[in-house]
Amino acid sequence: MKSKVGRKPLGKYKRKHTVNLRFNDKEMEAIRMLLESYNLDFKKRGVLGPFLRRMILQNKAVLETQISDSFANLTYQINKIGTNINQLVKVANYKNLRSPNSKLELEMQKSNELIVKLFEILDSKKE
Repeated sequence: MKSKVGRKPLGKYKRKHTVNLRFNDKEMEAIRMLLESYNLDFKKRGVLGPFLRRMILQNKAVLETQISDSFANLTYQINKIGTNINQLVKVANYKNLRSPNSKLELEMQKSNELIVKLFEILDSKKE
């Protein structure tokens, strides 16, 4: 009786064709960042090949990483609002307009909570 140890033979699924790819530093950094977005270790042996194979053959990985235009626009608008708030705070600090009774911290906390809720809603719609 033979013992069942070792790797199962691939048979007709054995990969015998090789494709060599060359990347410049910028492209390799983009691939490393893409792997990290999937929580994969770039330096670990045997990760890059299967990942690239899956991206090319299934084409699902590329679609999952794309951000919708509405989400990108929302992020842009939120960043602009943050810039405006920073400008207002600088002017208020420069002119000493901030009174001791100011509820700026409370307003900032409320806006942060709203932004977190907004991102949760967007994430739930994304799934």
